Amino acid sequence: MSDTFSQYLQLCKPRVVVLIVFTAVVGMFLAVPGLPPLNALLAGTLGIGLAASSAAAINHLLDRRIDARMARTKNRPLASGQLTGRQVLLFALLLGVLSMAILVLWVNLLTAVLTFLSLIGYAIIYTVWLKRATPQNIVIGGAAGAAPPVLGWTAVTGNLGPEAMLLFLIIFVWTPPHFWALAIYRREEYALVDIPMLPVTHGAAFTRLQILLYTILLIIVSTLPYLTGMSGLVYLAGVSVLNAGFLWYALRMMTSKDVLLPMHTFAFSITYLMVLFIFLLVDHYLMALVV
Repeated sequence: MSDTFSQYLQLCKPRVVVLIVFTAVVGMFLAVPGLPPLNALLAGTLGIGLAASSAAAINHLLDRRIDARMARTKNRPLASGQLTGRQVLLFALLLGVLSMAILVLWVNLLTAVLTFLSLIGYAIIYTVWLKRATPQNIVIGGAAGAAPPVLGWTAVTGNLGPEAMLLFLIIFVWTPPHFWALAIYRREEYALVDIPMLPVTHGAAFTRLQILLYTILLIIVSTLPYLTGMSGLVYLAGVSVLNAGFLWYALRMMTSKDVLLPMHTFAFSITYLMVLFIFLLVDHYLMALVV
């Protein structure tokens, strides 16, 4: 029983879902001056988390053939034969239906619709089409991954605000340098399964340049919360340190021959995003105390 539970848990890509849910929850807290309503917080978190898990399971299902050929993914439950395609499909559908029911009944229709579009965007449009169609797959498909703080915002407010779209923009610009670092390290595996990731189609050197350029763009975009008055000096100080770290990694990637550096950059990028949202949250409530 514990092994079966572990296999189904792996389908949900828990590390990815934790990051998704975390940014969504921070979006909920940033949407209001005080604390978000408890029902919206709990139901919204559960609904968004279930939708993200459903999308992850669908990704396992649709990518099972290429997963079986890649060292990074060959031990996934479906790719390794521990679960069947039917089991994974039923599991994904169950999570998806539960997610939509919770969001429609206990949150609001706007959040349910946006969550459903994000699920389809990642699980179908990105996985089935974009991933195999263009080296810009992660740039275009990043829109789905950037949605969680917007979903958290709408779960509490029932509407889209410019601040929510700014949170979306930060993750959208963060996604390419984050994922391309991993793609450089896994370049040969992506080439083996004919996935046109940027390092495969344009080479590692060109991809490193794009990482640097996107990192510079990220520095600009991540400063906008302060420049627009959404956040204060605490956030500015914190994000400036984070940006200096990301830029340092991006510049090192341009010159270093360390084969592990892309993975170190990838790992730092995850820390970067989580800590950035922590700074947003801390600054939000410190500003409220000052006011």
